[in-house]
Amino acid sequence: MDMNKKNILTLLLTMISLTSFGQSNDIWTAFWNSDTTLVGFKDKHGEIKIAPRFAGITSAENFEHIIAAIEEINDTWSNYYLTKSGKKVGKDSLYIFDNGVDCESEGFIRFRDPKTDKAGMFNRNGNIIIPAEYNDLTRVMNGVFVGLKGAEKKYWDETHAGCEHFSWTGGEEVVVDTLNNVIIENFAYDGNLSFFTMRKSDIPSSDTIRKSFLAKDGSYYSFVDFEKEFRQWLVNELLISMTSEKLINNSYDTITWWSSTDWAKTDRRKFVTDNFPVLRNGLSEILNPQCDFFISRGWLNPYMYEGEGLEKYFNNCGEAKDWIYPVMTIIISQKSNEDFLQDHYEFLRTDNGYKLISVSKINSFKVIGYFFKSKLNESIERNRQRSGKECIPEVGIRGTYNKLEPPDLEEGFDELYYVEIIDGKFEINEWKNEI
Repeated sequence: MDMNKKNILTLLLTMISLTSFGQSNDIWTAFWNSDTTLVGFKDKHGEIKIAPRFAGITSAENFEHIIAAIEEINDTWSNYYLTKSGKKVGKDSLYIFDNGVDCESEGFIRFRDPKTDKAGMFNRNGNIIIPAEYNDLTRVMNGVFVGLKGAEKKYWDETHAGCEHFSWTGGEEVVVDTLNNVIIENFAYDGNLSFFTMRKSDIPSSDTIRKSFLAKDGSYYSFVDFEKEFRQWLVNELLISMTSEKLINNSYDTITWWSSTDWAKTDRRKFVTDNFPVLRNGLSEILNPQCDFFISRGWLNPYMYEGEGLEKYFNNCGEAKDWIYPVMTIIISQKSNEDFLQDHYEFLRTDNGYKLISVSKINSFKVIGYFFKSKLNESIERNRQRSGKECIPEVGIRGTYNKLEPPDLEEGFDELYYVEIIDGKFEINEWKNEI
């Protein structure tokens, strides 16, 4: 073969390889059929890759490599795992938890053998990479998972009469890599450890926010404890000489908060600036030894937090990635003779530290509305003094004025005020239900 032909062949093979790689990494997006009963998938160009045929319980919103699928075939429901190449594996072996099916994590997805009731894992190509030999196991987190062996399933209802709720008792938890090699034996996992902070060393870690475990090879692995990390940051950093600007910098872009009637969302700078004394005093309560509070670990509510910038905090099935980005909530109990009242401050763990993202505080925040009272003739006259693009056609002003509706206290406002321009100055007056 001459060099020119050899070079052309090499170039073609390279292009084919790159094209295949690009296709395999093109994440497909779920879409509904016209009557929202079946789900299919489209590629990033909007081309239908799989026509709608899956039941809604097929929870993958994005198809990366492998998904759990449920569809009706010949009047019979069938469930299995599906790869992008169309390969079907694991018939009738879906891994079910919290009334949902499993979702791919780092190219792996869990399955449960219906004959043995043991769990294992497929890789992205649909090959069994972890055999079904575990009572239960976690999703893959930073290349490892926690597996449970030798445990017994205990149903909450001893008669098991229609009750499917159960827990595992006994057994041993182990940390395992994706080649099924046990790294740590006698592991105690409570969900509060960050596997993405895993470190290996010859001796236990001296860092007070880390937990260390003896490995099989005689070394030590340590992991950051979310709650210890959060407490240390809270007391030693955030609450020390806290200013409005400091709290703004340690808040998420938009803060969700409970008004007197419903949840509201406000830009962090405005929310913190308007409520800083209340926020500072409320958070500082935990420094008082008499304060009745505790800290809990949770996750982002996908129904409350969605939109641009939040995608990274959820996996392909829309589940909050609390194993990387937990929400740490400070819950302060307030004394009351009549009711059990609590204040909640929620902080999301991000790549840039913990950020205040939600506040629910008793009787501390008010929704106050300011309505700029406008008279049609005055608005038209002010507009006539403008020039160029700033001057709006009069028909536009009249049309907008006719659509103008005053706010109402029943819409959730605690207070409403009129704002008028009088002698070139803003004047605030008590609310009257009129324009």
